[in-house]
Amino acid sequence: MNPELKHIFRNFLKDNLRLEINFALTDQNKGISPPSLQKPYQSDQKRIKLPPMDQIKGIKDIQLTQAFKNRMSRRVFKNSPISLDALAFLLWATQGIRKPINDSSAFRIVPSAGCRHSFETYLAVSNVQNLETGIYRYLPVEHALIFEHKVEQLQQCLTSAALNQTFVGKAPVTFVWTTIPYRMEWRYDLSAHRVIAIDVGHVCQNLYLACEAIDAGTCAIAAFHQKKMDQLIRVDGEDEFVIYIAPVGNI
Repeated sequence: MNPELKHIFRNFLKDNLRLEINFALTDQNKGISPPSLQKPYQSDQKRIKLPPMDQIKGIKDIQLTQAFKNRMSRRVFKNSPISLDALAFLLWATQGIRKPINDSSAFRIVPSAGCRHSFETYLAVSNVQNLETGIYRYLPVEHALIFEHKVEQLQQCLTSAALNQTFVGKAPVTFVWTTIPYRMEWRYDLSAHRVIAIDVGHVCQNLYLACEAIDAGTCAIAAFHQKKMDQLIRVDGEDEFVIYIAPVGNI
């Protein structure tokens, strides 16, 4: 292990950088308008409304302590579809909005530093009831999905982008979280990146716990081919890029 690089990367985990930043010079304090709460979409994109939480069926009233005890990484899934109700519940649990604040921020089910929420949720869908195969994106403001694009041989492409972890390609749906770093940089400058990494852990832990209420399983994956995964989702790899993925299936 390179001692110099080890020192650099360990320092990334520390909060020393915050003491070196002049926060009076952040874009927020310069009066620059904040980035939008949700990535825009085209008016002609197919949009699928998701069932609201008070109409979702099939969610067990599981005790939180039981969910904690049962939570584990699962890599073997049944060959059965995920219901749209179950998917809507998982999306609400991981990025759902409790209360909008304005066009650039909202209180969500998961916490985020400064309420900045830098993530977008994409779904690689192979076997979800009433959804065709392809790449979708969650719209938390509308609690809806938009169809982004179709991918030929999606399961094979997903497996390859996941460094040949075959269980990822076999999953009915894979959550693919991207980050738009400027949402956090707008407020925190260079100290944004450490808290982005922290925030995405909050999101995925909620996915684990929510899966316990629908007899599903997931496995958090940070090891993937960055360029291939970005290309699969069709993000630019600079202003938006994949940061975490998690396949989900019935168990």
